[in-house]
Formats: sequence, structure tokens, C-alpha cells
Amino acid sequence: MYQWHHGLMSENPDSTLRSVELSRVATGHYRARNAAGAELEFGQREGLMSPVELLLAAIAGCSSIDVDTATSRSSEPTDFRVDATAQKVVEDGANRLDGINLSFNLTFPDDDGGRKAASMVERLVALSHDKYCTVSRTVERGTAVSYDVRG
Repeated sequence: MYQWHHGLMSENPDSTLRSVELSRVATGHYRARNAAGAELEFGQREGLMSPVELLLAAIAGCSSIDVDTATSRSSEPTDFRVDATAQKVVEDGANRLDGINLSFNLTFPDDDGGRKAASMVERLVALSHDKYCTVSRTVERGTAVSYDVRG
């Protein structure tokens, strides 16, 4: 049996370590759990998001948190949707994504707070991309992924 295990996040809230523990539920069905106990199921079965879709969701979610946290101080959105898309590319027999794009579709009430929030969105999206979103910045940098096998 092969098991991927990097350990759960440290109890120290100042720790820089980020981790999840993955366990198999069934063939092509997996559960990820973080140190706080939150769980997410995914896989290659009907009704589940694939790992690639989770990557797109993570990129969209990371930037969404940045934008939502700041704009919600001024106004609650009436619509907040981010579409994440990419093209699957096969290069020399190896798969990867190319052309990842986030399309932000946000609507705020037509009042002072809503107009203030709407006026911040473009700048906040750019700041998230350029500085704050750990997920997209990691993907763009091309950070190495290492592994070990125990069992």
C-alpha cells in the first residue's frame, strides 16, 4: 500500500506550513482533510470535481477571498461569480493546463456603498494576481513538487 502523507498543519497559528491529508474513499474517490477538520471529496467519479477542477477552484477561490474581503466592507454583492477556465495541453505525452483565466462577474447595489465596492474590484483583482493570491502565484512561478513513498 502506498500512502501520501505530509502531516497536518502545525498547531502554531504562525507556522508557514500548509498541508492536507488525503485518504481514499473508493476507486477514483478521495477525501482531503485539513488540520481544522474541514473535508472535501473529489475524484474521477460522477458527481465529483476532478483534481484539475479543484485547481481551478483554488485559483478562483484565492482571488475571490481577496476581492470579497475588501469589497464587503463597503457593500454586500448582489451577484458574485468567478469563472475559471483553462485549456488542457498534452506536450510530449505529458498533461498540463495553459491559458488559465479568471473572469470576475460581480454586481453591487446601486447606492454609495455599492458604487464604492464596484470601483475597487479591478484594482483588487490586480493586487490579488500580482501580490496576494498564494495559489495563482505558486502556479505561475512553477514551484517544484517533490514526493516520497512510504509503505
